[in-house]
Amino acid sequence: MTPETAVRDDYLELCKGVRTLSGIDLSRYKRVQMERRIRTHARRIGVTDLNEYLRVLRKDPAELDSFLDRVTINVSSLWRSPEQWKLMAEELVPELAKTGRIRIWSAGCSIGAEAYTAAAVCRDAAPAGTTVTVLGTDVDRRVVKTAAIGEFPESAATAAPKAALQKHFDRMPDGGWKANAKLKQGVRFETGDLLEDRVRPAQFDLVICRNTVIYFTAPDRDMLHAKLASAVRPGGFLMIGPTERVASPADAGVENFRPFVFRRP
Repeated sequence: MTPETAVRDDYLELCKGVRTLSGIDLSRYKRVQMERRIRTHARRIGVTDLNEYLRVLRKDPAELDSFLDRVTINVSSLWRSPEQWKLMAEELVPELAKTGRIRIWSAGCSIGAEAYTAAAVCRDAAPAGTTVTVLGTDVDRRVVKTAAIGEFPESAATAAPKAALQKHFDRMPDGGWKANAKLKQGVRFETGDLLEDRVRPAQFDLVICRNTVIYFTAPDRDMLHAKLASAVRPGGFLMIGPTERVASPADAGVENFRPFVFRRP
C-alpha cells in the first residue's frame, strides 16, 4: 500500500464512521474540499491521522458537535441574498397566491433563517387570506432543533429590512431576534436527507434550496436538482443560490424563469 493509498483509506474510513455516528454521508460531498476542511479542523487539536480523529469523535460528543458544525457548513442569515427575496415578493408570491395557498419547502434549511424569511415574505406579499405553509428540512438533527426555536443573533439579521424584522420577530434581551408566534404558525422543521429521502411529486408550490447542492459531487448535484424539481407542482418554482447553476434545466424537468429561478412547466 502506498502512502497515497493510505491517505485515501483513512478518509474513507472516517466517512464511514461519521455516517454511523451522525447519518451524514460525507463521501457524497466533493472530496478535495471536504478532506481539506476535515484535516485542517483535526489539526487544531493536534491530530493528523484521520483514523485517530475518528476515535476522538467516537469518544468526545463536544468534539463531534464541533466537527459537524464545520463539515455541514451551517451558515445562514435572515433575508440572505436580498435580491432573491425581492424577486420572490414581486413576482413569485403574487403568481402562487392565485390558488389561495402557498406551500414552500426550504431544503437544507440549516438553522431556519431561510424558512422564516420565506414565511415573512409570503405573509407581506400575498393577499389577505392566503394560507402559507413552510417546511424546513436538514440532515443535521442538531440544527433542526435550533431552527424550531427560531432565535437568531443580531449578526444574522443585518440584511433584514427593518420594518419586516420588527413585524415578524421579537427583540430578545441579548439583542438578538426571535420569530414571533404568528410567524411560526405554519412553519415546521424535520430531519431529512436530500440524498436518500424520496420526495412526493408535485407537493410544493416553491422549493428553495440554496448554497447546499454546490458541495456535492456533479452526479449527486444533478440528481438532487431533478429530485427537487419533481417536488414542485406544475407552474411552481425552484429557487437555487446565486452562486449555483442547474447543469441541464430540461433534464431536471424545469425551464429558466429568472436568474437562479426555474419554473416547472
